[in-house]
Amino acid sequence: MSKNYIVGFPRIGEQRELKRVLEEFWAKKCLFDDVLKVALELKKRHWEYQRDAGIEYISSNDFSLYDNMLDTSVMLGAIPKRFAHLSGEELYFTMARGNEKCVAMEMTKWFNTNYHYIVPELSLEDNYSLNATKIIEEYSEAKKLGIKTKINIIGPITYLGLSKRVDRGNVYELWSKIIPIYEELLKTISTLDDEIIVQIDEPIFVKELDTKVLNLIKPTYDRLGRVSPNIKIAVVTYFEHSNEATKILVHTPIWALGLDFLHGDENLKSLELIASSGKKLIAGVVDGRNIWRCDIVKTLTLLEDIAKVVEKENILLGSSCSLLHTPFTLKYEEKMSSEIKEWLSFALEKLNEISLLSKLFFDAESSLDEREKEAFQSNTEANKKRKNSPLIHDKAVQERVKNHKKLQREGEAKDRLKLQREILGYKDLVTTTIGSFPQTPELRSARSDFKNALISKERYEEEIKKYIDECVAFQEECGLEVLVHGEPERNDMVEYFGEQLSGYGFSQNGWVQSYGSRCVKPPFIYGDISRPRPMTIDWITYAQSRTNRIMKGMLTGPVTILNWSFVRDDMPRGEVSKQIAVALSDEIDDLQNAGIKIIQVDEAAFKEGYPLRSAKIKVYEAWATRDFKIAVSSAKKETQIHTHMCYSEFNDIIDTIEDMDADVISIETARSGNELLKIFKKVGYTKEVGPGVYDIHSPRIPSVEEIVKQIELLLEVLPKEQLWINPDCGLKTRKWEEVKPSLQNMVEAVRIVREKLKS
Repeated sequence: MSKNYIVGFPRIGEQRELKRVLEEFWAKKCLFDDVLKVALELKKRHWEYQRDAGIEYISSNDFSLYDNMLDTSVMLGAIPKRFAHLSGEELYFTMARGNEKCVAMEMTKWFNTNYHYIVPELSLEDNYSLNATKIIEEYSEAKKLGIKTKINIIGPITYLGLSKRVDRGNVYELWSKIIPIYEELLKTISTLDDEIIVQIDEPIFVKELDTKVLNLIKPTYDRLGRVSPNIKIAVVTYFEHSNEATKILVHTPIWALGLDFLHGDENLKSLELIASSGKKLIAGVVDGRNIWRCDIVKTLTLLEDIAKVVEKENILLGSSCSLLHTPFTLKYEEKMSSEIKEWLSFALEKLNEISLLSKLFFDAESSLDEREKEAFQSNTEANKKRKNSPLIHDKAVQERVKNHKKLQREGEAKDRLKLQREILGYKDLVTTTIGSFPQTPELRSARSDFKNALISKERYEEEIKKYIDECVAFQEECGLEVLVHGEPERNDMVEYFGEQLSGYGFSQNGWVQSYGSRCVKPPFIYGDISRPRPMTIDWITYAQSRTNRIMKGMLTGPVTILNWSFVRDDMPRGEVSKQIAVALSDEIDDLQNAGIKIIQVDEAAFKEGYPLRSAKIKVYEAWATRDFKIAVSSAKKETQIHTHMCYSEFNDIIDTIEDMDADVISIETARSGNELLKIFKKVGYTKEVGPGVYDIHSPRIPSVEEIVKQIELLLEVLPKEQLWINPDCGLKTRKWEEVKPSLQNMVEAVRIVREKLKS
């Protein structure tokens, strides 16, 4: 049997079946039994897909109804006190989503991906206890199908490192409390079969850990590795190299090490250590984070280089990380250009690539059957065609970007803000929203009908205008001061722009899980990028014509467009970003010339693109900041530029935010109190800030009193002159019955605080 290995597999379903049933359950349209039924069907299908593709090491417990970190908290009994009165599915989903009485747990990005995890809340007084039910059930479900899985779990050091201490202590002080639970878990697992492989994910090992944390690795894996002789532990890292941890792990009784050789090429330096230890190497050589077809010839060369150091019999080849980060399959892509489709590979197709690679690497080309030979030839030809395709290269774009001279806007921020305040005339604690309003079923249906030519352009535009009219009317009635048009014409904040830029491609069904039931369908950049025509002018100017109040123009920034797309791998990311920035500078110029006075350029994904190793950070910051400044360089002094960032720890990038030179930044603070905001005070930030005053990722409606308290907390950190009041993110995923009272409460809270400030 071939020696191949999948780190993890997508779980949302090839037609987003899990998303649909979860949302029906949350809307009380079905029972939890219906959710469990769909989940079981998906798990079975996914295991069978992997088995039928010839994958040897298939995972159980990589599936989740919401998030694997949340599952780990439940497994450890790490339940915050405010949820202690709940149980079962109500407990699980309330921890993730909150309810009227309980604020949800914090959510943040999984390393530098667009996947979000639920942040564990820990304290020294907690008592932990094992709940292995989910793990045992999934292993048994697979075994009934005749599939013996490896069991995936989040490692104890990663779990602690990604947690927060609600009692302000060091998370790693709790190591001695959770390690016995992990030992008990492995003892329980050991009773399930004669021999079991347990994959322990420790992606935190790819970060630069301090000595105290590195010193936990050996005792952790000495203890776990000795729990039972019938358990083989594979410690898996991904997204970067983990040489410091590898040096320690080779001296523990683990069975295998999984390393990413695509995003962590420095891992090649650890091969001698692994070879001398005699441990198995799981070589991540097929990209789990991007959608380009694997270049099998090139990958075989990499594998042969690895095999010069580590014996072939000790190598398993597989995905660089979980395939969770890629769309499910190309088989539903009926509208995509056949030429471009040939260049792509989604999760299901990657299984076949891994299977074919393992045959070629371990058994040589002569072992292939006719179908496999055709697949190998097809792979070689597709990669060759892509390299030379005229679809990719546009010399006019390359020349324009190379010769673009204006690198930032004119004037100092303090002078611009003074001028803007005079022109715009807004009050302290000015109210606004981040941009999007609910995407109703009717709106989605109209957009879908128009795309499928079921309704005319005129009918579609009537529907969009009707929505904008209602949106503007509500905002005026509610008392909001700076308005937005609601973005009814936009399917997604990146895809919408990608559809109007040359060099971009799209899928019909390329959905990727972002968090819980939330999926995104990232476009992909395959060629040089330019803007053939204005992208947002018509709808923004229409919206402005419906009100005398200020209407914000809404754009997605170059770095976010890049980070939320699958990016071509034949050019440095910074060069691709610069092409997007130049295109956006034209759009900003068109908007301001059309009378739009405030333009928001969202950089929601700015932080998530950060390299995980400090040696690469300065390079990223240099081109990411450069490209935001290029994008807004066409803005006149009187045009106010806003940006929005979410799920970011700002302490380490506050200087970079200053350097971006936006006039106003809105940020997510609702789930994390004022911790994020304090850094702005500490550095003497002089521009204006819109901290989120309520969490839009929860269905609960915040009370007036709650928001008043939040604003008063903000005023303890920054003066009223610097503060804008807004929700913490766009309102696209919420329902109108949640949005309207929440915004009305927000406006009323501002009125109360303004009155208090007068007295």
